[in-house]
Amino acid sequence: MEAPLTPPVPLTALTADRELGLRLLAGPADADVYGVHASEMADPSPYLLGGELLLTAGAGLAAAGPAPAQYVARLVRAGVGAVGFGVTPVHETVPPALVEACGRYGLPLVEVPPGTPFTAVGRAVWRLMAEARTRELRRVTDAQQSLASAAARPHPVAAVLSRLAASLNGWAALLPPPPPTPPASHDGTGTGPAAAGASAAAGQGPVGSGVTRTGPAGPGTGGAGPVGAGRSGTGTARAGVGGTGPASDLPAPAAAASTGAGPAGAPAAGQGPAGVSPAGAGVRAAGDEAGAGPGEGVREALAGLAVRVAAGGVATATDTLGGTHLAAYAVGGGRVLALATPARTPGDHTIASVAAVLLTLLTASRPAGDEAASLTRLLLDGDPAGALSPGPWYAVHARGGGDPRALAAALGTVLLDPRGDGVRLLTDREPAPQPGWRLGVSAPAAPAGLGTAGAQARRALERAEAARTPLARHAEPGLAGLVGEAEARAHAEALLAPLSPALRDTLRGWLAHHGSWDRTAAALGVHRNTVRQRIARAAGLLGADLDDPDTRMELWFALRHAPGPEPTGRP
Repeated sequence: MEAPLTPPVPLTALTADRELGLRLLAGPADADVYGVHASEMADPSPYLLGGELLLTAGAGLAAAGPAPAQYVARLVRAGVGAVGFGVTPVHETVPPALVEACGRYGLPLVEVPPGTPFTAVGRAVWRLMAEARTRELRRVTDAQQSLASAAARPHPVAAVLSRLAASLNGWAALLPPPPPTPPASHDGTGTGPAAAGASAAAGQGPVGSGVTRTGPAGPGTGGAGPVGAGRSGTGTARAGVGGTGPASDLPAPAAAASTGAGPAGAPAAGQGPAGVSPAGAGVRAAGDEAGAGPGEGVREALAGLAVRVAAGGVATATDTLGGTHLAAYAVGGGRVLALATPARTPGDHTIASVAAVLLTLLTASRPAGDEAASLTRLLLDGDPAGALSPGPWYAVHARGGGDPRALAAALGTVLLDPRGDGVRLLTDREPAPQPGWRLGVSAPAAPAGLGTAGAQARRALERAEAARTPLARHAEPGLAGLVGEAEARAHAEALLAPLSPALRDTLRGWLAHHGSWDRTAAALGVHRNTVRQRIARAAGLLGADLDDPDTRMELWFALRHAPGPEPTGRP
């Protein structure tokens, strides 16, 4: 199970709490838990997310229940972080078979003494998680401010990378864009199309890709792995390695400096064309790096991630190699921010994303100007209204198969946030439909109203997708515009669940006729006493006072979004 992106609680912090009195009986003591859940079911795994401290008194382990080994095996498959067993009233002591099974499976087992309620354990877990979350938020805030300050120094790129490496306790590098495909050589020994077939036959990737495939040699073929796989062994994808391949990410002078080559254009012994390191050299950063350099295996794996990100298909890519966490972020212009860290905590992605934005602005081919100033004000002051012009601004939510950066350029903005299968943007130009994209656009908003504008854009995108239109704008004013159709329908179904269709229709008509018994009876074709009886029955089932105007308003709102005849009047 992949650890959730929430602060973990060390099990040792719970066992060290004297008020709880927990005692470790089996399994490793250095485990982490990400929540707490109490269950007496014989198989609670369908109701677990993974990482929980499962509290139980052992009622599910009675004579008719599963064997302890079978029970523990289910918990391990569900990814449970630890088990807390409460002694009494079911068991006087923790069953020895359970202790043995937890030790065999490596599942931490702690004894909860009789004087410690499960509620106290749960409160302790949530308190420790809140404290960890506060520390993480403080760390992220401090890192954002230090990165913004580093961006204002005389050598901003190096300063940002140095600060990022220190914040993540790892290695950070800004990889340059891949070199262009070299032209064909006229002497038959160059790296143009005439040499492409020979390079491929030798197990090398496309000319100009900076990627070499390695693997067992076969008749006229190289390694079987795909380019960009980023793994060692058969089919490894490497950037900047190989004996006769294209130039690596390093320009010729940097390559000569790092490998001891002679004058520019004269490769050193054992080296390919200028800029290509010997086999096994892995990815190189052209001087812009900070932190303790990783080993060649990590560099090669990062090369695979960099190839994927630089191609523009994804904005970020992550991997893990031998306990080292790897990440690559698109910076713009083909550049890639590469990271290698010994651990991955919930705030690392936020910190790295801020650094990637800063590096994008600092390495842009044009002066960043207003965008850099706005970002700096936002990071240092935490005030969107002070970081942006008065506007009006439009929030845009988009889904499609194109390049998010191309979409941002078409909408005239650099303020974009690619996430999952969608993109969020902020622009001061009124958006128009874009080929290959479905857009939801908010109403014009001032900087202080961007939170509401974002919600409007999200609901507008839902309408655009439902109607299969390229663009939908937020246009509905009033209360109904504040709640999405799906949320409103779900609320209506939950609120009106006790009522039968006949009671719903009667309540709808009664509210539409302002509580008039006679007009409601005439509209429904029933006797007025029938209306009275149904309304009284509905009030009893709902447990609501139908004379309260707030209750009437909420019920009318629910009836407007519930299945059935559409209300024709107003309460």
